[in-house]
Amino acid sequence: MRNILVIGAGKSTSYLIKYFIDKADTENLHLTIGDIDVQKAKEITGNNPNVDVIFLDVFDKESRGNAVKNSDIVVSMLPARFHIEVAKDCITYKTHMVTASYVSPEMQQLNKAAKENGLIFMNEIGLDPGIDHMSAMQVLNDIRDQGGKIILFESFTGGLVAPESDNNLWNYKFTWNPRNVVVAGQGSAAKFLQEGAYKYIPYNRLFRRTEFLDIDGFGRFEGYANRDSLKYQHIYGLDNIKTLYRGTMRRVGFSRAWNIFVQLGMTDDSYTIDDSENMSYRDFVNSFLAYSPTDSVELKFRHALKIDQDDIVWDKLEELDIFNSEKMVNLIKATPAQILQKILMDSWTLDADDKDMIVMYHKFGYVLDGEKHQIDSTMVAIGENQVYTAMAKTVGLPVAIATVAILNKKITTPGVQIPISREVYEPILKELETNGITFSEKKVPYLGYNSLNL
Repeated sequence: MRNILVIGAGKSTSYLIKYFIDKADTENLHLTIGDIDVQKAKEITGNNPNVDVIFLDVFDKESRGNAVKNSDIVVSMLPARFHIEVAKDCITYKTHMVTASYVSPEMQQLNKAAKENGLIFMNEIGLDPGIDHMSAMQVLNDIRDQGGKIILFESFTGGLVAPESDNNLWNYKFTWNPRNVVVAGQGSAAKFLQEGAYKYIPYNRLFRRTEFLDIDGFGRFEGYANRDSLKYQHIYGLDNIKTLYRGTMRRVGFSRAWNIFVQLGMTDDSYTIDDSENMSYRDFVNSFLAYSPTDSVELKFRHALKIDQDDIVWDKLEELDIFNSEKMVNLIKATPAQILQKILMDSWTLDADDKDMIVMYHKFGYVLDGEKHQIDSTMVAIGENQVYTAMAKTVGLPVAIATVAILNKKITTPGVQIPISREVYEPILKELETNGITFSEKKVPYLGYNSLNL
């Protein structure tokens, strides 16, 4: 019996746990799920004889260590900042580890110890990061195998609402952590390469510098830049590339409307609003506008942001009910971003029968035999319901597949790593296809930097 410990049973674990349960008999697996909410975890697993659910407080060193000690491999689905203590236990008890999170500097420092103990610490193997790495590397290496030289790579991912559940003017609902949406792009300027030149987009311009993307069967989207598109330049073997850009996808028009909140300062998370608990939504909006003894909040808002009354952006803002004088913030010492998040959750929370959608889009430009070529690769996944979401599927399945592959010694290279080697991505992408996560690739005329009107 091979023992798998899953720490954390949050929203992203439904497909992960189902995969392990479905494979338990054929793969000789026993699953232990550790969470502070035992009842919630039991609801996911039922009374399956191959599953134990235990109370596990990740801050309790003794109980955490005992759980790790009794496992052959640990899957940490905790928030990223909590992985490191689990990882140290895995070194102590010589246990492999898998996470969907970015490799932190602290995790990278364990690389030597992991290698010395023959341990695989697989990170960044969820959706983004994860499926984006694997699907990109597969095409990049295929091009290189043919003798091609990569000159352009663009990659976009979006967590969106499925078309059948898209019923608001923003064409958007929260399908994951709302806070990450509200504070997206803050902290530093977005950085990327365009035709060999370094480009920067400051936060106050981020949502007005977008690119249009068309996906067959799903229409048009827009993409805005991630903070650092060059993070994986060397890792992907793209040191000599001319154009390198990574971004986030939304439906067309979202970014222009969202920019209104940015310009007003409503997404700021660096200070608190006085007496926020006694504010109405209307008071909150008015606190960012100039005083006038006669003009209404709506009129001041339109004048300050130069929004015409018949502009669709105005309709989007009114749809959020942000000018309501009766709805209360009810948050003590809240930041503007926290208040905005509460307001948005009124309108953008998924209904019980809503479905989410994941969209991923890669562009590859390359030179082969003296001619320029382009490949567009797209993936769309739509959730089944509120438990088995597209987000849970695209995050959880690659984590689960990698875990079993490590147990079966199909992945053997030790150390702290991400899924960019053929040993890792080839079998995982193949199995993802059998689970409906597939990429559609097509050759199109090379557009070069003209596809980036930035």
